[in-house]
Amino acid sequence: CSTCLHYTLSQSVFNKRVEKWPMMTSPAPTLAISCLYLLFLWAGPKYMQNREPFQLRKTLIVYNFSMVILNFYIAKELLLGARAAGYSYLCQPVSYSNDVNEVRIASALWWYYISKGVEYLDTVFFILRKKINQVSFLHVYHHCTMFILWWIGIKWVPGGQSFFGAGINSSIHVLMYGYYGLAAFGPKIQKFLWWKKYLTIIQMIQFHVTIGHAGHSLYTGCPFPAWMQWALIGYAVTFIILFGNFYYQTYRRTPRSAHKAAKPVTNGVSMATNGYNKLQDVEENGQKQQKKGRAKRE
Repeated sequence: CSTCLHYTLSQSVFNKRVEKWPMMTSPAPTLAISCLYLLFLWAGPKYMQNREPFQLRKTLIVYNFSMVILNFYIAKELLLGARAAGYSYLCQPVSYSNDVNEVRIASALWWYYISKGVEYLDTVFFILRKKINQVSFLHVYHHCTMFILWWIGIKWVPGGQSFFGAGINSSIHVLMYGYYGLAAFGPKIQKFLWWKKYLTIIQMIQFHVTIGHAGHSLYTGCPFPAWMQWALIGYAVTFIILFGNFYYQTYRRTPRSAHKAAKPVTNGVSMATNGYNKLQDVEENGQKQQKKGRAKRE
């Protein structure tokens, strides 16, 4: 009803439940960290220009598997909290009560927001390893906007249908960071990681599901803030465009175009998160050189 919707919107304007949580009193810390991130994007490559790249192999292994644990915890808490609270997967308004399950969900969403700040390290590792070509527009766009937008999400709608997208995304990140954690062990493990492109496909499916879910809520008049649903749809559309372009450039281009693109094409979100190189390209180039050498000897 309109009265319930008005009550929900008015309560979401100022959610006292999360007001005193770390980073939530003001947007200033989130914006300051994001500005430092952008500053590092400019200063980092200049600093590394005449220096040898850092290897950071052990650091990447620890980082990636730490992110696996964090995202698994978030996904688990959202799933169990939503089930305990009797959440609907199709339409779930936000509850600002101090019910133990609602607080549990809000806490998991806060950790999801924090994880997006931690993911700024993906870019730091790229730059320190001098993988500057991996820092694409999509990479920066995704990292910078997610951290800022989820501060807004936690401040205004820390519960309800917010659990749906965060739960799916954190589950995908378990797979993603698991992949890069294994890849960081080196060539002996990398050669078994054949399922790389399917991470991109799963990501793209996620965005379409997100649009369908938000559209269904708007169509049925679900008492969840409409501005959040419309913003989510618009945001997902941008990712479909960017991910679609990445997928085409990486997996669907003609062999001639792919041959000209000697450097690995990455999107910086799920395909090249923190400094992983495409082993396959290196192995193929090595095999071609060996074949040429044998031909000359013959």
